[in-house]
Amino acid sequence: MVMRIVDLRSDTVTKPTEAMRAAMASADVDDDVLGSDPTAHRFESEMARVMGKEAALFVPSGTMGNLISVLVHCEVRGSEVILGDNSHIHVYENGGISTIGGVHPRTVKNNPDGTMDLDQIEAAIRHPEGALYYPTTRLICLENTHANCGGRCISSEYTDRVGEIAKKHGLKLHIDGARIFNASVALGVPVHRLVQAADSVSVCMSKGLGAPIGSVIVGSSEFITKARRLRKTLGGGMRQVGVLCAAAYVALRDNVGKLEDDHKKAKLFADGLKQIKELTVDTSSVETNMVFLDIVESSHISPERLCQVLEEHGVLAMPASSTSVRLVVHHQILESDIRYVLACMKQAVQELSTDGITK
Repeated sequence: MVMRIVDLRSDTVTKPTEAMRAAMASADVDDDVLGSDPTAHRFESEMARVMGKEAALFVPSGTMGNLISVLVHCEVRGSEVILGDNSHIHVYENGGISTIGGVHPRTVKNNPDGTMDLDQIEAAIRHPEGALYYPTTRLICLENTHANCGGRCISSEYTDRVGEIAKKHGLKLHIDGARIFNASVALGVPVHRLVQAADSVSVCMSKGLGAPIGSVIVGSSEFITKARRLRKTLGGGMRQVGVLCAAAYVALRDNVGKLEDDHKKAKLFADGLKQIKELTVDTSSVETNMVFLDIVESSHISPERLCQVLEEHGVLAMPASSTSVRLVVHHQILESDIRYVLACMKQAVQELSTDGITK
């Protein structure tokens, strides 16, 4: 029987801390749909302040936060949003902007660092003279950090340039900032500066920050007023939501300072994995808390089988592609866990190589 579990599937798997549980138990609550929950008000006000925006709104998930944001900016059905071809909104959010909002995605290729070429963004904007034939461009979306690109950070300078393009053409800019605090810590740039050019931002509290549930969207007061109505439409209005906001407030207060350590552990992890035969890791791409390992082309090991063998040792991981595995570090992973996983990984690779298992 496996006694030790090291869960690296995502930073969403963390358990609430004792401080979070205590805050949830003692939270001062009321009906938030009626606008009366004091703990929700306190948390949303603090998030707006930290992010440098006028107002904020707590939502059940990052997917809902992104969906609401896109729909506020694209109120007319048939609107078009420009976003990365490998972005979370485009790949992992069930096509909600199209199926629910009638918003058309126009993708631009994501570079390995998560950016999109500025000239390609501008070229993707529909010309008003083609309105009879084409959707109307109304929004640009960025993702920071960019998960599918390995948790890479998007600089404030790049974001500013995209913001300038948006303003030039009368468009809005939304940032999927699920892990924006990871980017802030890694870049050494205040989070409000990273999102200064954005009209709206979604922030996940249950990823790197370790809260059990919820995301926050921030923007202007007018934007949040519209977002609140859409949250109700989508079934996201919750009553005594202060119970959840209390845990999110603790996450914001206690766990931002732990992100730097998570990033150091990810780099330690990447360096160790690079020493294992049959595996390769681009250590220069490990900027935050994600590590993507690639299995060498000549190997007979598949990501699925590697993850199965690791699970037998209590190590949980997820295949990222037909040749790679994603590993995500969070504040409840210790350095001793990293050493244990490296030992298990080496043993698993040796076992699978010896068995000659094919992909």
